[in-house]
Amino acid sequence: MTEQVLSPRPPLFLSDTDIAELSDVRAAMEAVRDAYCILEEEGRTPGRIFAQSEQEWMRIMPSVPSSGRLFGAKSIVGSFASGLSVSYLITLFDKETAELVALLDGNRVTGLRTAATTAVGTSTIVPDRSLTVGVIGSGFEARSHLQALSHIARFSSIRVFSPTEANREAFARDFNGLDGASATAVSSAAAASEGADLILCAARSRDEIPIIESRHVGDDATVISIGSTTAGQRELPVDLIERATTIVVDTYDEVVHDSGDMIAAQTEGVDLTSKVITLNDALRGKAPIDTQRGIRIYKSTGSGLQDIVVAEMLVNRARTQGRGVPLATTIVTTRK
Repeated sequence: MTEQVLSPRPPLFLSDTDIAELSDVRAAMEAVRDAYCILEEEGRTPGRIFAQSEQEWMRIMPSVPSSGRLFGAKSIVGSFASGLSVSYLITLFDKETAELVALLDGNRVTGLRTAATTAVGTSTIVPDRSLTVGVIGSGFEARSHLQALSHIARFSSIRVFSPTEANREAFARDFNGLDGASATAVSSAAAASEGADLILCAARSRDEIPIIESRHVGDDATVISIGSTTAGQRELPVDLIERATTIVVDTYDEVVHDSGDMIAAQTEGVDLTSKVITLNDALRGKAPIDTQRGIRIYKSTGSGLQDIVVAEMLVNRARTQGRGVPLATTIVTTRK
């Protein structure tokens, strides 16, 4: 007979409010760095799993990290029944017992892990000096990323562009003085990019047209691209990718084969073989990177690994701080 066992400790539920209170970009960066510094094992973090109909879709991002004591998956579900509604749920299980440990609202976790991973990735390609920063976008991603980047780079000035003047002006006001740098709003992506040492692209392109032009990017600039994550999205122009000497990616297959930027570049004959370095190899020193010369790009599409290690960090903080709701019951774990 199969033995059924209930966990001696009830699972913890972390709401969106809990995540907001527990979020710490430094702690998230540490969790991500620890995970990517370990040699990757094939199969631990497979690609996204999709299911869809004309009205609904579901994306699952599983991972069994080498680091930490938990594993699990983030599920993203969407419905077009009345506009587009989307929900995120992260499930975490104990590696030793397979028991359910926690359920997390994944909405804010996605933004936190993306910014944290970008900062870790950018730390491998950005020069160690005071930088002029150009920001394309003024929304949540631009804000969270600039804040995270301030932990790994020094800013001398910040220029921000977004299509809505009020938004870019508000962004400049909010970030003026960050790291002692002045922040100003500018009227075009070109004005934000020209002469910038570090360019943050954090705005979805309109009509899938790249949001910056290669001719506005300096020969030794660092460029961050986090706004195009699917085959139909474009953020970087082909000629900029061709000019790049180094492209650090968080997930090789999904960035190189599934992101619109890289698909377009390869279609036009750009050889990525000598340019692309995984974040894992970059952090482990497997591929030397000249952070002073040449255009260096960090390109991200996200990964279940990032979700799970940051979610575990949040659960640990919740236990310490007494946050979250212990559930009244749990699922059955069976001994086979």
